[in-house]
Amino acid sequence: MKYKAVLTGLLLGTLLAGSSMAQDNMEKLSNMQKTGATFTFIDQEGDRADSLRNILQHINLPDGFEVSLYAVVPDARSMSMAPQGTVLFAGTRKDKVWSIVDRDRNRVADEVKDFAPSITFDIPNGPCFSPDGFLYIAERNRVLVFPAAEFFFESPDIAVGQVVPQGELIPVEEESFNHSARVCDIGPDGKLYISLGQPYNVQPVEKLEMYDEIGIGGIIRMNTDGSGREVYTRGVRNSVGQDFNPATGELWWTDNQVDGMGDDIPPGELNRQTAAGQHFGFPWTNSRVEMPDYKNVPRPEGVTFIEPQLELIAHAADLGMRFYHDDSFPQRYHGGIFWAQHGSWNRTTPVGARVMFTALDEEGNAVGAEVFADGWLNEETGEYRGRPMDIEFLPDGSMLVSDDFAGAIWRIAYNPAPAQ
Repeated sequence: MKYKAVLTGLLLGTLLAGSSMAQDNMEKLSNMQKTGATFTFIDQEGDRADSLRNILQHINLPDGFEVSLYAVVPDARSMSMAPQGTVLFAGTRKDKVWSIVDRDRNRVADEVKDFAPSITFDIPNGPCFSPDGFLYIAERNRVLVFPAAEFFFESPDIAVGQVVPQGELIPVEEESFNHSARVCDIGPDGKLYISLGQPYNVQPVEKLEMYDEIGIGGIIRMNTDGSGREVYTRGVRNSVGQDFNPATGELWWTDNQVDGMGDDIPPGELNRQTAAGQHFGFPWTNSRVEMPDYKNVPRPEGVTFIEPQLELIAHAADLGMRFYHDDSFPQRYHGGIFWAQHGSWNRTTPVGARVMFTALDEEGNAVGAEVFADGWLNEETGEYRGRPMDIEFLPDGSMLVSDDFAGAIWRIAYNPAPAQ
């Protein structure tokens, strides 16, 4: 018992010292002081890169498209390209944010290193940029901002501010290892939009009112200084992908469905939001499937649930999405949505691990879903070669696909063969 007490004291002291050091570094950075931190660089050549390039032969694409390895990036998740196109940032579900640079513009990354290495990140899944170059990073329970990150990422010490201090994004007692990967965007109104997945498969009825008030199981928005917080979207289970339609300013987002109801229900969702405060049904419904736990729970009075634009194959884990507003891809893709299916984890027959596409009609509605790129799932063995997570675009209009399983970012470009 004495030994256990000593060991517990040592472990507690180490944790407190680490926490204190992290806070000291935040204060130093806020005061433009050095921390002594150093970078971790990721080798872009060698056996690991060669192994990743071997996956390329399995990827299927429409005619005229080609895929290549853009960067070796461990645990790469949500991405954000800096406004002037000099550097790509990729979050993770661990404790790193990566900066990825292609200095010679040959569409292959030259350098991958951790961003702001003196800061202790906690699931920094969601980076997003404002048009004027402020980088926001949404963590499990904090939101940080880095002014001019595009130009100061070369230093391990970088100016940082807290938009939402640690422990104030959600109540600390609601922190979870489940559904804690946030995504963020700056909307056309200049506000910061952040998804807050609810941590349960289906949240307990007794937490419904609190979650609704805070925005857990929804999307919140706030001013970029953290003020003016409000719940923008309700009735979400766990969205880890969102984007604004540049033509209309409407928010679109993917949503992940409930587990444990079978292989084929409920379907995944692609949603279109046309006004603040709309409710998309969860936990009473997941898509059009009724949730048994809420069968006898009264629905919000006077609220009409918004049905999804698309019902998607169940348990494919539809995550990061982007509108295509460049012009290097053929015309049929212009103005449409690309999104990543991460792949199922508990389905009898695995599905997903691919990039999907939908076009929009004249009314701005989604028109079907088609496979754009696949092959990351070995259909014969059910094994994953990779698991696409997010979509971003380079300044030349080519597509980047992050893959947290393979630890890579893939590049898909349109390069048709010359006419004979």
